[in-house]
Amino acid sequence: MTSEQHLAPLRMPDRLFAELAAGGGSAAAVAFLERAERARRLLLLRTLLGHLDALPTPLTPVAEAWRVLKEAAEKAPEPVERLLLAPPTGGWISHMLRRVHGTATGPPLWAEAGHLSALALSASLHAGTETAFDVALTDGRLPLPGLGMVQLPDAREGLAVGRATAAGGELTVEGPGRANGSVRVSCRPLPQRAGAGGDTWLPLRTLTHPGPGGEAPVAVVLEDLDPYRDLDDHLPPARLDEDEAREWRRLFGEAARILAAPGTPGPGRVDPAMIRAIVPFGRTGVSPPPLPFVQVSASSGDSFGGMLIVRPASALALAETLVHELQHSKLAALLHLFPLLEDDRAERYYAPWRTDPRHLTGLLHGAYAFTGVAGFWRDRLADAPSAEAVERAGYFFALRRLQSRLAVRTLLSSGRLTVQGRALVSGLVRTLDGWLREEVPPAALGRARTAAALHRTEWRLRNVVPAPASAPSDLRFRADRTSWPDTRTHGFATRSTLPRTADEHLAAGDAAAALVRYADVLADAPAEPHALAGWIVARTILEPGRAARRMLARPEELLEPSPRV
Repeated sequence: MTSEQHLAPLRMPDRLFAELAAGGGSAAAVAFLERAERARRLLLLRTLLGHLDALPTPLTPVAEAWRVLKEAAEKAPEPVERLLLAPPTGGWISHMLRRVHGTATGPPLWAEAGHLSALALSASLHAGTETAFDVALTDGRLPLPGLGMVQLPDAREGLAVGRATAAGGELTVEGPGRANGSVRVSCRPLPQRAGAGGDTWLPLRTLTHPGPGGEAPVAVVLEDLDPYRDLDDHLPPARLDEDEAREWRRLFGEAARILAAPGTPGPGRVDPAMIRAIVPFGRTGVSPPPLPFVQVSASSGDSFGGMLIVRPASALALAETLVHELQHSKLAALLHLFPLLEDDRAERYYAPWRTDPRHLTGLLHGAYAFTGVAGFWRDRLADAPSAEAVERAGYFFALRRLQSRLAVRTLLSSGRLTVQGRALVSGLVRTLDGWLREEVPPAALGRARTAAALHRTEWRLRNVVPAPASAPSDLRFRADRTSWPDTRTHGFATRSTLPRTADEHLAAGDAAAALVRYADVLADAPAEPHALAGWIVARTILEPGRAARRMLARPEELLEPSPRV
């Protein structure tokens, strides 16, 4: 946070760009992106402070909080740097800029601006400096970024102004009580100890994994307290149940071991130390049991290295998701450095992993993320411990490489990539084309090709209006289109030994039996998209040729009239 650091030029070496363009990225490449994100964050913070300087507030002015933060950075640069680079800090800065420009909502602006005082308090505690702030309390709570949260007992409900002082590593917080008078607590947030302070101090939880070469364990924040841990909106703290937190620690430890398995450097290989924070979403207990795959995950370009995840039951699924979301973080950082495409934001492109049309930026993000996912499953195929694991890994490797190659072909033909964007996408093409030549178990490859054809066919049936158009930019979309459950991507991962449903017969390679069962459904509902997509794909498997290729290219043409079954 010194002026010398501000003046340091940012010029990405060609070799680092080439690593990232291939879909991977060494520790050096990721470190460069983080350095760039730091510079961007400081620029945004300077802009924000300019907007907040004259803001009327009952709290300590932001200029004083900024002074304390800089003073702490001089005495304890490393922990203050971690505070600055923490994903929730980036989320807060960007959220506040949206607030001052009127494109986001939240608590009173003065209260959200007071989060800078909470950052300064955390920095002061790390540095051992003395400071005092008037701070915003919500229901008697004061979150301290990177440390945890103070809870005043019997505090007044709602938003209130309190007083926080830090001296010699001790923090004292005082605020209005539920009745008359005030309430006060003192604690020592450092060193953090689980359970320290009872109900008045909640330390931040972390997920740990062994460092490389026997080094000290690396900690990843399990963020359930910071109000800016979400992708945009202010979010109240939501402390995990201890059982749920324990499950996160177990799963993350297993996922980290999966990612640490030896292999060839490249896309899909992730050092968990690159992850800064995981935000658990949607669960506060171990019951009911979670699904084996990740239902929801997300990340934001404002929060580099952070990711929001619904906990799955499987460590393998969590490891895959960590790869996926870190890919998004890397690409978002590249987009902050280079203009990669000219996007009019019109959502008209087919993305093989989505049920809705996407804009070009979303398609690029998906292609980059799923190239990493394909690399992840390529590694799993190489070290699969059983025949079943070989089939599963082979399927997902084949599916994701095929889907990603289709997406990059769309990007290259769009005519909207910049010079840097074409270089990036061309790097992905080289990676994917090399992978397409690699052998995959034939049964797994067949299921992957079938699943890919089914997804695209059903997508067009549900989204596209029948018309003679062929180019993506000419597609007309149905006004009544809605989201639909993509059950086949995971359903085709394994081959059923006793197939019963049409999908199971098709996954087992029996297109004739599947065709009969799809026809039974279509006899009662001739335009039902799921069954019709299955019928079309099964028919083209049994009767390949020009007519089959036309059906697959424009399946929506069969909606009127209905196919004869």
